[in-house]
Amino acid sequence: MLLKNILFLFFLFIYSSLSSQVLYEDFNSTKLGESRKLKIQLPRNYDANKSKVYPIILVLDADYLFEPVAGNVDYYSYWEEMPEAIVVGIMQGGTRDLDCSYDNTSFFPAEKGAQFFEFIGLELIPYLDGKYRTAKFILAVGHEFTANFINYYLFKDPPLFNGYLCLSPDLAPTMEEKIPARLNQLSTKVFYYLATATNDLKPIRDVTLQLNEGLKKNSKENIHYSFKDFDGASHYSLVGKAIPDALEEIFSIYRPISKKDYTEVILKLNTPVFDYLTNKYSTIQNLFGFKSIVRENDIIAIATAAEKKKEWTSLESVAKLAKKEHPSTVLGDYYLGRFYEETGEPKKAMRTFQGAYQLEEVGFITIDLMMDRADKIKADFGY
Repeated sequence: MLLKNILFLFFLFIYSSLSSQVLYEDFNSTKLGESRKLKIQLPRNYDANKSKVYPIILVLDADYLFEPVAGNVDYYSYWEEMPEAIVVGIMQGGTRDLDCSYDNTSFFPAEKGAQFFEFIGLELIPYLDGKYRTAKFILAVGHEFTANFINYYLFKDPPLFNGYLCLSPDLAPTMEEKIPARLNQLSTKVFYYLATATNDLKPIRDVTLQLNEGLKKNSKENIHYSFKDFDGASHYSLVGKAIPDALEEIFSIYRPISKKDYTEVILKLNTPVFDYLTNKYSTIQNLFGFKSIVRENDIIAIATAAEKKKEWTSLESVAKLAKKEHPSTVLGDYYLGRFYEETGEPKKAMRTFQGAYQLEEVGFITIDLMMDRADKIKADFGY
């Protein structure tokens, strides 16, 4: 199993390296009084789309965590399972222990740890926002000492990060109590993912389980909490399992509408199906800080549900949205024509179908299909 995980991570690294833009930078930090090496992966089409903005995935322990995170981000975003993102890794070889140091009384960052804390919040993030097209969503990733460290940003007001991916955290004393208490105080949306494994280091596993006991009691809607205890995994192999699992959990709302969503949720709604679509994309914008174009697949799914449930107002709304979001395709005209057919305006339906002959086909919606529908209306009504 360990060999399979290693091979998977290796192929993700090769896949990512061949398809995305990886940059190396030396950042001169005033807070640290020294230079730090950064590794930055930009999305595949970063240069092509000048108006698009991207969430930041901030990776501590980038000496070994960057490649598995960057590879998974590139892979999942390629299949639209998550948004494209800028992955930023901080190399910490030789400085990790000092970077994560904390006071022996307060158990919060002290000395070099306090400087590293300010370096990220006051220097690095503003630098990234100024140089790259960043969305207002940051997911921080850490393992062991650095997994403990990223939690300190929860105590800023508001918290610096929107998401916390804590892999087998080596928690400072009392943090298993402070973290649940702090999350219970917050009104902002926070994604918190916690992972351990059955073969994790025992002291770390024990305190992680204690933290989970505190966190699972939180029922606030603004806190999106996930916990995984990977059976058979070790302190190190759990990383390869947790990263893709966490990305799926945190970005689940972003995924295209699935067959399961369609049959188990959308068809059973008591509210208009078009509302489901608008709520999905407004949630994406509110959570991740950017507006996403409504996918063709999602438009077809909602339009099909509207037809099946005979919600003609929803169908008209979907058609208008399709014309706005995908004006060069047949989507809007096809569903607008279907709306006219079902609401007793066959002449409008015929002309709408006929007017789409120069547009791009989408899936089963071909020009021939639309011309056939127009011809059938013409034959039936003698136009």
